[in-house]
Amino acid sequence: MTDKEITKTEILNKVYTADDHEQLRDAYKAWATDYDSDLAELGYVAHITSAEALDQALGGNHEAVILDAGSGTGLVGEELVKRGYRTLDALDYSWEMLDEAASKNIYRSLLQANMTMRLPLEDNAYDAVICTGTFTYGHITADGFDELVRVTRPGGVITFTVREGAYEEYGYRARMLDLEIKEAWELVSFYDTPYQIEEGNVCKMCTYRVLG
Repeated sequence: MTDKEITKTEILNKVYTADDHEQLRDAYKAWATDYDSDLAELGYVAHITSAEALDQALGGNHEAVILDAGSGTGLVGEELVKRGYRTLDALDYSWEMLDEAASKNIYRSLLQANMTMRLPLEDNAYDAVICTGTFTYGHITADGFDELVRVTRPGGVITFTVREGAYEEYGYRARMLDLEIKEAWELVSFYDTPYQIEEGNVCKMCTYRVLG
């Protein structure tokens, strides 16, 4: 194993085993500049499949105002721009990741915020929210769904991934069903899709429509 491979493995371990958000922030700070290239080596494809899922749910409505929650370096945003979307806001916990996203010149605004807390955004602010790679080990709890619903207008859509394994263990499935029962949102689509091809990881691709 090369020094670079060892470093990448160490960072990945820190990202998925962080005990608190300070540790998670530090892990992403160390990873930010190599993030895109490292994910490419891992065969990461969730940014592509989630953009496709949101595009389908929006029916190609390129006027939609979209929040990229947990934007990272902007990989999802790049895919949405390729599909004709132009009004995108980025939100992430890491300033270093947002700096990388800013360099791509695809976002209307960038916001540093903690998704485990109330977001500094108005109710019903977005036509759609996309959240890729955030509902997973060591990241955001299932309560994070509530804030995504709050900032999405009635009739708007939310597309997000949930890592296989964490889906049950972290209470994501239970909270998703609870929000359906409470008629906060309704299911549009739900299916398994590759996450990192080289690692053989899969995720749940979930799209919901927010109810009034």
